[in-house]
Amino acid sequence: MVKLSVSILFFSWSLCHCNSLVNAFGVFQTSTKRNAVVSMASMASSGVPPVSSDASDTEDVEIPTNLPSECGMDYIPLATMLATGQLAEADQFTRDALIVISGAKDKKRDFVYFTDVKNIPNTDLATIERLWNQFSGGKFGYSVQKKKFKQSKEDFEVFCRKIGWTTQDGEVERKKRWFGASEFIYDVKKAPEGHLPLTSALRGTSLIKNILKHPIWDNDDWMKEP
Repeated sequence: MVKLSVSILFFSWSLCHCNSLVNAFGVFQTSTKRNAVVSMASMASSGVPPVSSDASDTEDVEIPTNLPSECGMDYIPLATMLATGQLAEADQFTRDALIVISGAKDKKRDFVYFTDVKNIPNTDLATIERLWNQFSGGKFGYSVQKKKFKQSKEDFEVFCRKIGWTTQDGEVERKKRWFGASEFIYDVKKAPEGHLPLTSALRGTSLIKNILKHPIWDNDDWMKEP
């Protein structure tokens, strides 16, 4: 076990992703594990907000570091963000990661086409999914969204309503806004099941539908720890 400073992890991730091009949502938008421990006190001293208002300043959070990738992606920042309640940052990291692991970045694109989804390695998608599942108590992740989509009979409007991507303006139902002050819920306790991660629908719903149809979800092998 080692002590990792959250401020160092976030600074490192920021440097690697300072040119990140994903800025809009548009739904409107085992073998032996190695673990790191993040001190909540170090988060407070670095200006990073704690997991929640009732989290102890001295609480340690165990961060998994055996996070396989076929693309050389470092998922420790994602694990740290999720473990420490930085869900908005984890959400953005996930979208950035999809650009890399789908090959879109190599094609000089800042977004993922639905046709890129087939290029996403099972290993990487499994790592991302295990982290979202683990640190949300099984509440968030693409596998959860797939279940909700199936329950919605693959009706996208019903699906959005079921996972809390819609809101009411008086008598009018609309998709939640992600631009400016986000209306999405970055809180494990308050958000509906399947609320996160968010997936861009600026170019239509084909991307998220293809992610939910990725062959990795055909069985539960993705759940196996490396």
